[in-house]
Amino acid sequence: MFDMMGMLGKVKDLQAKMKEAQESLVSIVETGEAGAGMVIATVNGKKQILKIEIDEDLLKPSDREVLQDLIVAATNNAMENIEDKIKDHLQKATQGLMPNIPGMDLGSMFGQ
Repeated sequence: MFDMMGMLGKVKDLQAKMKEAQESLVSIVETGEAGAGMVIATVNGKKQILKIEIDEDLLKPSDREVLQDLIVAATNNAMENIEDKIKDHLQKATQGLMPNIPGMDLGSMFGQ
């Protein structure tokens, strides 16, 4: 017979663990770069930009458009790099609470 109360308890545990895991995403950090390291962007697991580092050689008015493009590229690279860390973090936080169902993405299920 299906244990509905047991399942509801697991769902509540899962929700609590996911909330805790999502709150701690701020501590996961990753960088991305563009222009052979001339621009470096640092982001956290909540996909917030923490820092942009720019090589002094790019700080000329004539390089304005290049600089803008490199900042966008570095930031996008950092965002791509952080994705796997976010998924790993959320999977570890919920490990053992729910059965591993192939194709079920808990990250998207809980707002990530």
